[in-house]
Amino acid sequence: MVDTWDRLDNVVANAGFSLPGNLESHAPEDMRAMVLTNVLGPALLVRETLPHLRESKGRIVITGSVAGVRNTPGNLYSVTKWAAHALAENTRLLVGKDGVGVTVVAPGVVDTPFWDERGGTPEASPVMTAEQIADTIVFAVNQPAGVDINHITMRPTGQLG
Repeated sequence: MVDTWDRLDNVVANAGFSLPGNLESHAPEDMRAMVLTNVLGPALLVRETLPHLRESKGRIVITGSVAGVRNTPGNLYSVTKWAAHALAENTRLLVGKDGVGVTVVAPGVVDTPFWDERGGTPEASPVMTAEQIADTIVFAVNQPAGVDINHITMRPTGQLG
C-alpha cells in the first residue's frame, strides 16, 4: 500500500471469528486459532502500520464487539473481543502523543455470515447491516485533526444484550 500510494492514512483491523459452543466444548486447537485471529492479528497489524501512521498522523480502527463490553458465560469469543478493546486503548495510550487516532467500533448483532453456524441471528433479534458498520468506521476516520473518537458501541434498536 505504501509503495503504491506513498503513504498510509488509515488501517482497519476487522478479521475475526467465533466458535459455536463454549469453553467446555471448544477444541484447544480451535481456541488457539480464535485467539490468534482475534487478538494477535490486530496486534500485528498495529505493529506493522504504526511507523506509517505516525508519519501521516493517521488512524487505526479495531473492530470489537458488544461481546467485548459485556460478558457472556463461557464465551471465548467474548474474551478475545475484550482483548481487542484493551489493545485499542493500549495503542491509543502509546501513540496519541504522536497524533495517531485509535477507535474501537463495537457492533451488536449484524446481518453477516457470522451467525450461519448458530442457526441465524439470536432470538429473532433486530439486526444492523454491514454497511451501517462501514459508515460508522468512515465516520470515525473522518474526524478533523485533533479529534479522536475512542470507542463506539452500536446496537440495533431493541437489542437487549
